[in-house]
Amino acid sequence: MTATAIESAAAVEGAASPLLQVDSLGVRFGRHEVLRDISLELTAGDTLVVLGESGCGKTVLLKSMIGLVRPSAGDVRFEGRSLPRMSDRQLAHLRTRYGFVFQGAALFDSLTIAENIAFPLREHTRIPAAEIRRITESLVDEVGLPRTVLAKKPVEISGGMRKRAGLARALALDPNLVLYDEPTTGLDPIMSDVINELILRVRQRPNVTSVVVTHDMHTARKVADRVIMLYPLFRLRPGDPQVVFDGTPAELDRSTDPRIRQFVEGRAGGRLMELREEQALAEARGAAGEEETA
Repeated sequence: MTATAIESAAAVEGAASPLLQVDSLGVRFGRHEVLRDISLELTAGDTLVVLGESGCGKTVLLKSMIGLVRPSAGDVRFEGRSLPRMSDRQLAHLRTRYGFVFQGAALFDSLTIAENIAFPLREHTRIPAAEIRRITESLVDEVGLPRTVLAKKPVEISGGMRKRAGLARALALDPNLVLYDEPTTGLDPIMSDVINELILRVRQRPNVTSVVVTHDMHTARKVADRVIMLYPLFRLRPGDPQVVFDGTPAELDRSTDPRIRQFVEGRAGGRLMELREEQALAEARGAAGEEETA
């Protein structure tokens, strides 16, 4: 086989290999089980949207993907390397290849926007200060913020601006995997769509893969290559899969599963009564737990 053929075969094999694998993942906190038997593969360059109602474990899944939450069962592998088996130092090094956009932006209140965006560069690189300033200004331009915000503190700018500053910080180390936790929550429809457009723009960067956790159907339809939908475990029967949908946005809209239709169409249906029953059950469990520890 020629060198060119060998290189081509390796490229095909590398392209087919998943960037991230979640294998039979389970997460529980004490007695409370949040995730059960979740398996998925994420191919490099794809944008995966994780849908589901509040409390179904979306954010826990996202944090498991970067080792912030360690599984109670199963495994999470990045480029074939098991995250739960890594030391804290190895995980810290691996996370320089991740960008995480937190729900509330999670900017440091005591730092300026420029200092916030530059923080990963100062912590993890030896880039000269002048180059850090250039990168910071470039990132602010990329997320559509005026450079005048660089000298401001987070409290001095709007929620939409803070979200974009958080995205700029997440991109500072040129990550391979960008994860978004409810990126449009708390924003008006226009600013929400600005964030969606930025997610689409980020995916055009070379070698960037994205995972977006949201309950916003507009975001899912606009940015996703693939959608999975989680369902709360306490509403499932034993043995029922927690991932109730896995497919394209178009397939999601065509689904006839009543659980999916209720979510997609935003219908409460009988949920008010269900919520009352769930609250009563939770209170009963809490009372039983208190009796056991008494």
